[in-house]
Amino acid sequence: MFNAIAEPQRRRILALLLTGERAATEIADTLALAASPTSKHLRVLREVGLVRVREQGRQRYYALDAHGLREVHEWTGGFARFWSESFDRLEEYVRELQQTKGGDADG
Repeated sequence: MFNAIAEPQRRRILALLLTGERAATEIADTLALAASPTSKHLRVLREVGLVRVREQGRQRYYALDAHGLREVHEWTGGFARFWSESFDRLEEYVRELQQTKGGDADG
């Protein structure tokens, strides 16, 4: 799954699908991709469970599969906590610096 989203065009496709289901041809047109590479990217995303496909006539419609994104969300959540804690420490450090500067200016 992580290899699938490492590819920039696939991330663009996922971002486009955030707004809702799209036909494969619409995805290709919107992202200015040829049909063949678009099809390959969509196949990879479908195989790893990040998108689902619905066929209507000769057209295929793709949508995000939220269940497939759970693993990515859980993994990145640990990094979000790390950055949040890091920013909290930075904020405390800046406050300490401001207090020290304020104390020097007064004395």
